[in-house]
Amino acid sequence: MLILQTDRDSLLKPLQAVTGIVERKHTLPILSNVLLESVGGKIQLLATDLEIQIHTHGADNDAGDFRLTTNAKKLQDILRALPDSAIVQLDWADNRLTLKAGKSRFNLQTLPAEDFPTMSVGETTQAAFSLTQETLKNMISQVQYSMAVQDIRYYLNGLLMQVESGQLRLVSTDGHRLAYSATTIESDLAKTEVILPRKTVLELNKLLNQPNEMVEIELLGNQVRFKCNDTVIISKIIDGKFPDYNRVIPLDNEKIFVISRTDLLGALERSAILANEKFKGVKLFLSAGLLRVSCTNSEQEEATEELEIAYQGNDLEVNFNISYLTDVLRNSHSDDMQLAFGDSSKSTLFTIPNEANFKYVVMPMRI
Repeated sequence: MLILQTDRDSLLKPLQAVTGIVERKHTLPILSNVLLESVGGKIQLLATDLEIQIHTHGADNDAGDFRLTTNAKKLQDILRALPDSAIVQLDWADNRLTLKAGKSRFNLQTLPAEDFPTMSVGETTQAAFSLTQETLKNMISQVQYSMAVQDIRYYLNGLLMQVESGQLRLVSTDGHRLAYSATTIESDLAKTEVILPRKTVLELNKLLNQPNEMVEIELLGNQVRFKCNDTVIISKIIDGKFPDYNRVIPLDNEKIFVISRTDLLGALERSAILANEKFKGVKLFLSAGLLRVSCTNSEQEEATEELEIAYQGNDLEVNFNISYLTDVLRNSHSDDMQLAFGDSSKSTLFTIPNEANFKYVVMPMRI
């Protein structure tokens, strides 16, 4: 039975929007599948791992209604491998989905749609607001690299989203560095905060691809819902208490200067070539009018770069994990960065000159 005929991209693009959360191997085989259905002449796709659920709309369809599930990754790989201009035909009979395109033919197994688990959605909205996709994407890019990865402190393996009055704040930390980004929103909300799982943050960031369109956000108690384009993400939140980030941000660092972001990034990237592969350490030497960057390794090799800066304070030598410095410089898009140092044992504060909405704190390391 013919259930769909469309061009390749009209099926592939919505499929790519949902398959990022699908695990190839799962204890529940059906969770490796995508739910495909046609309702009222419109194709809809849904995927879930029971922690996150993504639902989107696809091509128009005049071949009638249907509901089925099939392996998400295999279907995506087949569509990717077809020519851009391919016309795709889907037939479904005897629990088999047949995909035809030109001389190509693929038979895929299906599982019953009624067995596909979906997340129940909370009905109590604690906060709802919207902002442009470009604004949210820029905020995420400024902080997502500081999320922890599989830390035993599970509340660090994600991103704090906090709304209060007319401000949205995103904060992440792995215990060694912290990134903070804020923006104003057109909502007067009581203070509400959730911790978004790392996977949710990464999938959401992929979908924010229409800069001038809005993304709607609803905080639903133990869930959060994002609506953008024709796609809805529903995600559980991490149950835990995020650290008080205000206590981490140093306010009294007096050794302050402004430097070209690209000049500093270039010096660090070149020096990193000779950094110790295990420790990835870099020494920064601060003196009047000069910042010196130095890396050494176990073969006694050394890289040194000098950068002129407008600084007339006391000398300072401080060590960092070089990746923690290049991360913030790569993910910021400002021309200049302001660095505020304390002493060799205190955290350093990175900010954008005349911009209060971004802060990055990095702890020194012992080399």
